[in-house]
Amino acid sequence: MTFATQPRRTALYDAHKALGARLVDFHGWELPIQYQGILKEHQAVRSSCGIFDVSHMGQIWARGPQALAFLQKTNTNDVSRIGPGKAVYSHLPNERGGVVDDVIISCLAPDRYLIVVNAATLEKDFRWLQAQAQGFKVELENASDLYGMVAVQGPEASRLMGLDFPQVQDLPRFGALELSIFDQPGVITRTGYTGEDGFEIIAPAEIISRVWDDMLAKGRSFGLMPCGLGARDTLRLEAGYLLYGQDIDEDHTSFEADYGWVVKLEKGDFIGKQALLMHKREGLKRRLTGIKLLEPGVPRAGAEVLVEGEVCGALCSATFSPSLQAGIGVGYLSRPDLGPGAQVEVKIHGRQVPAEIVKPPFYSRGTKNAKA
Repeated sequence: MTFATQPRRTALYDAHKALGARLVDFHGWELPIQYQGILKEHQAVRSSCGIFDVSHMGQIWARGPQALAFLQKTNTNDVSRIGPGKAVYSHLPNERGGVVDDVIISCLAPDRYLIVVNAATLEKDFRWLQAQAQGFKVELENASDLYGMVAVQGPEASRLMGLDFPQVQDLPRFGALELSIFDQPGVITRTGYTGEDGFEIIAPAEIISRVWDDMLAKGRSFGLMPCGLGARDTLRLEAGYLLYGQDIDEDHTSFEADYGWVVKLEKGDFIGKQALLMHKREGLKRRLTGIKLLEPGVPRAGAEVLVEGEVCGALCSATFSPSLQAGIGVGYLSRPDLGPGAQVEVKIHGRQVPAEIVKPPFYSRGTKNAKA
């Protein structure tokens, strides 16, 4: 493994090395892709719990009397629906209705919001938000270098977190709480990227190693396992979560990504609203569509999808699903009319493998009955 430039490392780099992690370049960050194996780590999250270093994610504060008005302008979702102690998933649209990034916004006070953004888009997002802030009484701060972030995910996550932070056990899904973490100010949200119950701990970078070590030590009796990017990807794809830059970008709208639920056209004006309204009136010409192989095979991103022998698109994300024991994927198909159960084929190494359309998520949280 080589890096064209010096990679960035999180405060947990030494901990990953000590655990024997295999490290890879992820958008300029040297991060673990696996420790004991992707399948073991995937299963740990589905059956007990796993811990992820997600310190590469960005944190941007929006503060001021017009912070909410600013976020309403720059987001497709209705941020006014959340108040202090709540978080919301949203898309940052551009003027064409494309997606600048997908984010989670936590409201910690009526005039104070924390925006968690993707690592690869952090600098772009911050510039974009700064450009849109003209005329608003809002202060933006890119605080990403000040924080570390770990995710504890799985059905046992709540019991484990309750040992140190009993108050977070009462958080609803997408709840957010400011609290003291080892005598330092931090934030815990009941969010994640795996399709399981879980929490994300945002704490000052200087204590994130202590948080990691503490969770690992106390989590042994719960079956906690350190997990890498490999398991994170199989888990999120099973759960139907988008990977920015692969499944969605500035040239695809939320409607095309089948995430129309994140667009609240009735909330008032926002960037890209007119483009999205026109897009909705005209109808979709392509749609991000889930597929599941009906025969053995492992699809990969870029694999062509055929309908009645004609290529109608290619997969953006694809892998073998440990929960379904089948190949799954999503791709933009030029047949948005295709519904669940429709028969297609996926081209893998020159072979056309039978598959069917499935509406994500492929896996439903808290059950062993993966969605077929």
